[in-house]
Amino acid sequence: MPPHSILSSQASIAGLALTPDEREQMTRFLRHLVQTPSPFGEEEVIARLIQEHLSEIGLADVTTTDRVGNVVVRLGTGDGPTLLYDVHMDTVLPTDPDWPCDPYGAVVQDGVLYGVGACDAKSSLAAMVYAARRLQAANVPLNGTLILAFVVQRERCEGAALQGLIEEEGIRPDWVLLGEPSNLHIMRGHRGRVLFRVTAHGRSSHASRPTLGENAIAAAARLVFGVDLLATDLPTDPILGSGTMAVTHIESQAPSLNAIPDTCTLFVDRRLTLGETVARAHAQLESVIEREGIRADIEVNEYATDTYTGYRFHVREAFDAWALEENHPLVQTLSAVVHAVRGQSPILGHWPFSTDGVYSMGTLGIPTAGFGPGNPDHAHTTQEQVRLDDVAVAAQVYALFAATLLGEG
Repeated sequence: MPPHSILSSQASIAGLALTPDEREQMTRFLRHLVQTPSPFGEEEVIARLIQEHLSEIGLADVTTTDRVGNVVVRLGTGDGPTLLYDVHMDTVLPTDPDWPCDPYGAVVQDGVLYGVGACDAKSSLAAMVYAARRLQAANVPLNGTLILAFVVQRERCEGAALQGLIEEEGIRPDWVLLGEPSNLHIMRGHRGRVLFRVTAHGRSSHASRPTLGENAIAAAARLVFGVDLLATDLPTDPILGSGTMAVTHIESQAPSLNAIPDTCTLFVDRRLTLGETVARAHAQLESVIEREGIRADIEVNEYATDTYTGYRFHVREAFDAWALEENHPLVQTLSAVVHAVRGQSPILGHWPFSTDGVYSMGTLGIPTAGFGPGNPDHAHTTQEQVRLDDVAVAAQVYALFAATLLGEG
C-alpha cells in the first residue's frame, strides 16, 4: 500500500481542501449537530438530521440506514478494496452543573466551537461528511468503496454498532479509520477493557441487631480497598502504558433501609494493556476475594439493550488491547497524507480510552488507525471544544486519504 502518486501533486492536494463556501456550510452543519442532543440510545433525531443534510448536499442516493440504526454512506465503484470511516453519533449527557456555557448552544468564540459532542465526535462526523462532498465535487474516481459509518451507542458499548453493521450488511473492510478526537495526531491503538460485576454476599438481619447478620457492604468495602491496592501493581507496556483498575459503581440490596444488606455489587472497570488477558484480570480479582475471606462472585458484565430501531444488542463487555505497528503501511500512508496536508510529520500515539477498534482490529484483525480533530482531554468535560480550523484540516485529510487508498492511478 505505497503512498499513491496523488501525494506528489500539490494541485490534487489543494483540490481536496474545502472551498470557503463548503467550510461555512460544514460549520453550520457541525453547530446544528451539537445543538441536537443525542445521548446514547436516543440517536433517532440526529440520524434523521444527518440524512437530511446528506440529501441537501447531493448524497441522498448513496445514503442508507441499516437495521442497527447506523447512517451509512457508500461512494466508489465497489470493484476494489473497501475503506471504512467509523465515527459515532451519540454523546454522553452533560450532567455537570458547572458548564460555563449552554452545553447545547454550539457557541463559537475566536474560532473555537464549544458544546457537548464538539470534539467527541461530531466534529469528525461533520469533517467526514464534507470529505465525501469534496471527493464528489472534485470528481475523484474511487476504484473501490469508501464507506462512512455514523454509528449508535458507541459511548456505552464500543464495537457493538460496528459489529452489527458489518454482520448485518455483509461488509468486509480492508482498512478502518476511526474518527475519534486525536488532536490531529495518528492513533494506532489503545488498551482493552473489561467490566467486571463483583457481587459480595452477606446475610440480612434487622439493623437494630447487626451482629445477627453479615453486612455485604462491609465485605464490599474490603474489596474496594483490595482493588485499590491491586491497581498500584499492574503490568505495563512500552506502547500502551500500564493497565488500570477502578471501582466505578456500587449498589446494595436489603429488605429495607433498616435492614442489613445481604448483597452488594461492585462494578470494576479494568483496562488491559498489551499482553494482559481477561482471564488473568479475572484471576487477580479472585485473589483479592480469597485474601479477604469474602463470599463473592465475579462475572463479566453483559450489555443488553435495544437501539432506536429496535435492534437488540447483547454484548459481553470484554475487549482486548490492540496496536498497529508503527511501520504498518496503513500508518505510513496516513502519515504521508497528514504530512502532505499540514506540511509537518504527524505525532503517532494511542488513545487513553476505548473505541470501535476493539471490534475492527481487536476481533477481526482489520488494520485500523485513528485520526480526528479535538483534544481527547476535553471529551466528557465541561470544556468540550474543537478548533474549526482543525475540523477543516481533518476534512481534507479524510478526503485525501480516501483518494490515496482508492484513487485510480
